Amino acid sequence: MVTAYRTERTTRVRCWGTRVGPAPALSSSRRTQPRGTRNLTRMAVNKVMISGAPASGKGTQCEMLSGNYNLTHISAGDLLRAEVGSGTANGLKAKEFMDAGKLVPNEIVVTMVKDRLNQPDALAGWLLDGYPRSKDQADALEEANIRPEVFLLLEVPDSILVDRVVGRRLDPETGKIYHLKYAPPESEEVAERLIQRSDDTEEKVVPRLETHNSNVAAILDSYSDVLVRINGDQAKDKVYADIQEALKSL
Repeated sequence: MVTAYRTERTTRVRCWGTRVGPAPALSSSRRTQPRGTRNLTRMAVNKVMISGAPASGKGTQCEMLSGNYNLTHISAGDLLRAEVGSGTANGLKAKEFMDAGKLVPNEIVVTMVKDRLNQPDALAGWLLDGYPRSKDQADALEEANIRPEVFLLLEVPDSILVDRVVGRRLDPETGKIYHLKYAPPESEEVAERLIQRSDDTEEKVVPRLETHNSNVAAILDSYSDVLVRINGDQAKDKVYADIQEALKSL
């Protein structure tokens, strides 16, 4: 574990975890509760942002954090799709841009996020997943007085992420995700029917990683004083334990 501080407000970066062995399985849908779990509402920290590349394990950590700490998990992408599907005022505005093949303006998405954060279930604590993704979005959130008390960044080497993605296989009958190396199928019968999804190729994932890395680099200055770097190249329970330890130290 390495912790680095600068006394000024401008930088408070903490790095947690050491790399140990192969990457974790990606397909477990069971919610686990590591030992020593506490309710986050008992701590000072209840406004959390989390960022991680595709296959970084961010979804698993969001599930564990929101479930064990009673944080309301908010994904901007899911929120946008839900608003459009429900035909809300913001959703209808967003749909106009989406139908025209344009990016939804920051002010619309920020309004959706702000409205969602003001709902009763989010007042006790929230976990904002994968947003903001650009400096403009971060600035828009700041203008709306939406700021995290901690920004968690899951860091995994690109080579490991590519390995995690290209080895994934889908069972079309059950919808379960396996990994040829880290979570192989339990029988030959299952193995024979597994398929690789079209997005799970090196040609598709490398550009996505490049985009993610560029986006993260653009927003880190906005959250340098609350940034906590987490080593994501570990077993998922170890990653979660490092997140817990980081939150307790704030």
